[in-house]
Amino acid sequence: MTAPMTDLLVDCLIEAPAWEALDLPGLCERAARATLLDQELVPEEWEISLLGCDDARIAVLNADFRGKPTPTNVLSWPAQDLASEEDGGEPWFPEPFAPGERDSLGDIALAYETCAREAEAAGKGIHEHVTHLVIHGVLHLLGYDHIRDADAQLMESCEVRILATLGVANPYEL
Repeated sequence: MTAPMTDLLVDCLIEAPAWEALDLPGLCERAARATLLDQELVPEEWEISLLGCDDARIAVLNADFRGKPTPTNVLSWPAQDLASEEDGGEPWFPEPFAPGERDSLGDIALAYETCAREAEAAGKGIHEHVTHLVIHGVLHLLGYDHIRDADAQLMESCEVRILATLGVANPYEL
């Protein structure tokens, strides 16, 4: 039996009612905590804001921030640039600004319709798919990316390792 989480890592705002059926806050909390623990960061020192929205809202965000006016599954906005300049290099991890206070890692947005569509197309449960996308988004906040091949391999290996700790199968295996 695990102790209840009293200090939430993820501040979850749900705009699209479809997310309510998934317990998005609980799912995000578990995935984010697993990700930070995997990266040897103390979850209680950090906070993440997460928006559970629909395709229309994420299309606007995608247009505003990436110049792509189409829906996508997940977007993330890191509070700090933690990326490694080396191809396949580990990101550097910050120390909290002030002991005993929480610092923001950044913001994540998820679009329900796109997530549901992708899960169905892949023959996966939506809980597992969204768990994967939250881990993916948190890794982006921590400086991981998938633009270069070696970076993508590093990020995917982290995702697979973290998902395994949550009992979720490797999403990259066919």
